[in-house]
Amino acid sequence: MRIKVHPGRGVGGEAAVPGDKSIAHRWLMLAATARGRSTLSDLPVALDVRSTACCLAHVSPYARPALEAWASRASERAETDGFTWDGSGAGSARSEVVVEAEGRPALREPSSPLDCGNSGTTMRLLLGVLAGAPFRAVLTGDDSLRSRPMERVAAPLREMGAGVCTADGHAPVEIAGGSLHGIRHAPSVPSAQVKGAVLLAGIAASGETTVVESASTRDHTERALVHLGAPVRIERERITVSAFQHEGFEASVPGDVSSAAFLVGAAALTGAGLVVRGVGLNPSRTHYLDVMRRMGIGIELRLTTEELGEPVGDLVVGPCTGLTGTTVEERELPLVIDEVPVLAALAAHAIGETRFARAGELRVKESDRLSGIAEAVRSLGGQAGLDGDDLIVAGGGLAGGSVDSRGDHRMAMAAAVAALAASGDCVIEGMEAADVSFPGFIGTLRALGAGLEG
Repeated sequence: MRIKVHPGRGVGGEAAVPGDKSIAHRWLMLAATARGRSTLSDLPVALDVRSTACCLAHVSPYARPALEAWASRASERAETDGFTWDGSGAGSARSEVVVEAEGRPALREPSSPLDCGNSGTTMRLLLGVLAGAPFRAVLTGDDSLRSRPMERVAAPLREMGAGVCTADGHAPVEIAGGSLHGIRHAPSVPSAQVKGAVLLAGIAASGETTVVESASTRDHTERALVHLGAPVRIERERITVSAFQHEGFEASVPGDVSSAAFLVGAAALTGAGLVVRGVGLNPSRTHYLDVMRRMGIGIELRLTTEELGEPVGDLVVGPCTGLTGTTVEERELPLVIDEVPVLAALAAHAIGETRFARAGELRVKESDRLSGIAEAVRSLGGQAGLDGDDLIVAGGGLAGGSVDSRGDHRMAMAAAVAALAASGDCVIEGMEAADVSFPGFIGTLRALGAGLEG
């Protein structure tokens, strides 16, 4: 899909965003391994979440009818629904599923490979779930997913007692689960997916399992486990769990604060005010807002409720009159890793240079985002480059041009946002990639005032 962006219009008002993918993946897995009924509402219909639902349907026979029916309905809704706010939430492409399950012992061997699509979260977390199941399974995905590193999660699961074989460190991954024992694991690269996989395996293992992080990462897994009553100890960046079987639960998935980042960026670059309703405000996910504040954007968080241990509220953005470059240090990077593309979009229009230090992890995302961001900024008439693993965006604005998303949802959305403040028209190729996390993104921008064609 190709779109043409005509800059010069304010993008603001009130909006809602899809439910949080990171949370939805984890809650779906917990629902499919619970003992009893779970009701999940406001599930995002994003492709990645549908991948998780479909994979779980093939290993959880009790949950299969509901998960398959939801995935089918979600596919239909994703074609038409957007997320602009109408005061009641109606029209938002979220939905509900009621999952019946009989606990982890009820999991069964799948009859075919589990297709995780483009979702690294699906593959890595599901490996943790299946590590304690007494059968073999093969997990695969699309070309992009098969190029991403999987040994970082395979290695600790092997140490716990599961048999895990990768294809030279990548998918497809074959796992033979069984009796597990607890370990102490310190990931070499800070990763919420690796941490989550080890913790999900740990609640099926004998003894204690501890994950020690060198830098904090998003904490959705441990928050949910604590809320469900699991024996969890959290001591700074050390998380310890032991064996636990949870019961069914009810929860509503909050809006995805990472998706909200693109709307915040659009409003800031066009000088408009914006309110995003019902967003997850977990502190492990909102550090990008601190970076945006350093750049000159006024942002207020208004807490309203809590869901399964997750704080929820509104994100309020004041009109922005200008941006200043900043430095995102190495210690900060794991906390803003998903938002680097949109932060770079803002940086392209800032006064002064912005540097993202030691950002090599961006090379192994849905695309090589490190080189891709620099190339995208240059393609749209700006200046950016690499200094080893540092990404440097010079600032000063964009003249306009054409760029391809490389099939990467965050790259597509970041390019569209950056284009809103260019001095000339911009063409974005591959905009359909946004459906991976934000179906209805283009419709939302249009409803908020953006000049988009295509």
